[in-house]
Amino acid sequence: MINISTICTLCLVAAVCCGEACSSCPVLECWFVQEKTGRGGGLAAATTLEKSLLHIQTDPHPAESQQAPPDIHPDRVYLITDPAGTLCHRSLNPPRGSVEKPQCEINPFLPQPSTLKWASPLTDSAFSPIYLQADWFSTALQGLNGQLAVSTITRAPTATKEHRVVLSVTTTTVSVQSRLGGPVLLDCGLWADPSSPLSGSGFAVEWRYQFRGDGRLVLAYDGKTDRLADVQEEGATLDYEGLHQRGNASLILREAKVRHSGLYICTVYLPYLVAQVTMELQVVEPPSLSIHPSPLPLAVPGQSFTVQCEASGFAPLALELSWEFKGTDGKSRPLGSGSLTGHRQAWDGTYSQSTRLELDSAELDLGRGGEVTCVAVHLGGTRRASVTLNVIGFSSPSIEDSMAMVGVALVLYGLIKFVSWTVTSSGNKGRRQNATLR
Repeated sequence: MINISTICTLCLVAAVCCGEACSSCPVLECWFVQEKTGRGGGLAAATTLEKSLLHIQTDPHPAESQQAPPDIHPDRVYLITDPAGTLCHRSLNPPRGSVEKPQCEINPFLPQPSTLKWASPLTDSAFSPIYLQADWFSTALQGLNGQLAVSTITRAPTATKEHRVVLSVTTTTVSVQSRLGGPVLLDCGLWADPSSPLSGSGFAVEWRYQFRGDGRLVLAYDGKTDRLADVQEEGATLDYEGLHQRGNASLILREAKVRHSGLYICTVYLPYLVAQVTMELQVVEPPSLSIHPSPLPLAVPGQSFTVQCEASGFAPLALELSWEFKGTDGKSRPLGSGSLTGHRQAWDGTYSQSTRLELDSAELDLGRGGEVTCVAVHLGGTRRASVTLNVIGFSSPSIEDSMAMVGVALVLYGLIKFVSWTVTSSGNKGRRQNATLR
């Protein structure tokens, strides 16, 4: 039998190993991007791409010698200390052997004061500390499945490769969908290294919107003087208490509108430093459908008539409209898209579109009728609207067919009685006249 103490020891070792595995930080494959020197004449600067490795740790400790892979130059292997542990997020640390990798790009960074009026108070003293005399880099990362986006500013003593994160900006809402009229939260968190002399000099936060070349300032806040910029979009706000206490720089939109769809940029400023993350918001509203005429008129074989379906109040623009027919036998078949109109835009930014379908009860082989359905396929979901089509003149008539035939029979019976009465009356009148002449 196995000794109980041995089992306990093995369990303890397994727990320790599991804890180390769970808390381990990744080795990130990254692209080192920098501009080539010696370019001029107004031409766009060319860039170079080099593979690099970032060894992430949360506690500063002496770096162990790392063997660089053959395709990576030893000068492009860096040790990054991240006290906040942001770079140890599970989306940046895929299982070994995974085909999918996080996206990572690292660039040289030059600290400099900002000229924006909501960030310039951070460097009013015009004092450039000795602390800035070091090697600085900015790193942009995106985790697997859009779970996380991170932007960091790191510092290393000159000519060393041991960096420390000084500023990090993160978002867990890389891509967001919202229904029209609902509240929206765009996540943005900031962390500044408390041991850095720059972290105690205040901060500033800026939110900008971009869409198809159109850009605007949504909100800007000077955390040093506790002031908002004069330009602020209606319905946009921050949790100012959470911003100062927990670094919560998330943007809150009280009511989502179509014009809010687009790219949002959260930018955080420290004295001489800036980092930003981007996220996409899409306001999605499915269409409402209506069919005209409703109900459809009774039809006879060979009769043609038009039915129209209107989809309204939807966003974004992309929409597929089509028709289906389901007979009394329960079988469905497509009838095509009909004749589509162009899109029309309403005052609230939503769209509408219509389709017209020509129905020929004989040509389309509609039998004794069934259900005509308008189908709208949209990003917000598939919507359907149906009306009943009745074709009279077939065996096993429906109630409507029977009523129609009874009506026709009554009319014919009345007509026959009228003709018979007319003929009888004329005959009687002729006989009376003949009798008088005699």
